[in-house]
Amino acid sequence: MTSSDRRLAAALSRRAVLKAGAAGAALVAAPTVLRAQAPAVKLGIIQPVTGALAEAGDLGRLGAELAIADINAAGGLKALGGAKIEMVFADNRSNPEAAAQEVERLQGEKVAAIVGGFGSGLCMTATQAAARYDLPYLVDVGVADAITKRGLKNTFRMAPSFSMATEVALKNLVTLNDAAGKPVKTVVIVHEDGLFGSGLAKLLGSELPKLGFEVLETISHPTPARDMSNIALRIRSLKPDLVIPSNYYGEFVLLARTMQQQRIRPKAIYAIFGGGASSLRFVKEFPQAADGVIDCNHWHDPKNPKSADIRARTEAAGKSYVYNVPLNYSAVMLMAEAIEVAGGVASDKLIAALSSRDFGSGVMPYGRSKFVEGQNVSALPLNTQIQDNDVKVIYPDAFAQVKPVFPLKA
Repeated sequence: MTSSDRRLAAALSRRAVLKAGAAGAALVAAPTVLRAQAPAVKLGIIQPVTGALAEAGDLGRLGAELAIADINAAGGLKALGGAKIEMVFADNRSNPEAAAQEVERLQGEKVAAIVGGFGSGLCMTATQAAARYDLPYLVDVGVADAITKRGLKNTFRMAPSFSMATEVALKNLVTLNDAAGKPVKTVVIVHEDGLFGSGLAKLLGSELPKLGFEVLETISHPTPARDMSNIALRIRSLKPDLVIPSNYYGEFVLLARTMQQQRIRPKAIYAIFGGGASSLRFVKEFPQAADGVIDCNHWHDPKNPKSADIRARTEAAGKSYVYNVPLNYSAVMLMAEAIEVAGGVASDKLIAALSSRDFGSGVMPYGRSKFVEGQNVSALPLNTQIQDNDVKVIYPDAFAQVKPVFPLKA
């Protein structure tokens, strides 16, 4: 063999080795390349994005979308091999019957669980429908006590009920009033006539007299309501020191604006679950009517840096920030953690995990969320007041941003 032949043979041999090495590497890499991604976990999100409660529902949906985006961007559900969460959205159309129908559809879509619902009446029918399939359901708002008092093992509520919130609200009202020299003695309650407002008004009517307040009148109204003139005139004639509204956004804002236009200025407006009292849209559009309004409601932890991020992303989407966004963000985060703890989406295991473990509360001021008979017993409403064209926390002290202004100037 000539020297030229030997060089050619050596070159061919090297190429053969390189080819063999590349093939081996490809075989080693093949399982990584070909490994199937874990199937997505379908999560039902139900909100009213049409009908009387559409604005609140749209913001609830946004909160859920932000949470799902963050979970998926962080690698998905680790216990399920990095499975991504896929939203299956349902519009309950602000209608209890439609809420039940949409749950049936979500069940047909094979969702692992449902989050949301918003209104108490909507959550009542939706959770009942979900219970037929043992489908885990985490209520975001739905404050009526009855939602978690029916023995439904599938039903959990993230936020405080109206009895929990009323206890906190009345305690803080007494603290405010005592510190100011007890200027408030008489009260008028204005409430929506559904499950949420009527139940809350009944409880207030029972508890306020025990604390030394005289309830002059309890006034109900429908949702939606188009005119608050007669209610405002009645408030004017009664001259209460304090007005307590409990209603949804449209009716709350309409009442506050009507009172302002008619120059009705009680010593305080102290809302409990006031639909507009903690809304930055209300603050922006009607600053004079909004100024000084106090609320005891769902609200994020203002000292959690993630809260500012969620608010910024909400405003970047062209929407006004309100509690529906952080509450639904946190509820989806909690449900994702429950799926991780359960190690899958089997309903029985997921319900068992929710019933027995505690969980992170996202950006809500709850510490570790713990469910007892379906209710998150760690849930805590915050007292806010509209000051300097913003919603600021005034109670409890651990979360307070500003000192309360009470009573308001005449």
